[in-house]
Amino acid sequence: MRASVMNGLRRRVLAAGGLLLTGLVGRSGATARHDVTIDAFAFTPASLAVRPGDVIRWTNADPVPHTVTAAGAFDSGSIAAGAAWTFKAERAGRFDYFCAFHPMMKGTLIVA
Repeated sequence: MRASVMNGLRRRVLAAGGLLLTGLVGRSGATARHDVTIDAFAFTPASLAVRPGDVIRWTNADPVPHTVTAAGAFDSGSIAAGAAWTFKAERAGRFDYFCAFHPMMKGTLIVA
């Protein structure tokens, strides 16, 4: 009987340890990567929600250069056709951005 009590206790301790480990892993704040495609003179997706620390990559699939410009927050400079630009979202906020060459191209990055 004593061995069965010890085995039951051992199972409970192992299960509790697994739950604790799962909780720690869930809060690790792993960085995610998000992709935005620039194609047909549009940002897709046009709106993107990310967490602080996440990385966003804009890839230009158009045959002409574009920018990803949010006044006072970030500016990719010219992104050539077929090239990409990567940005790490460090601070929370809503960032409306556009292409400096084609101002009708607009997108929104929400960091929360």
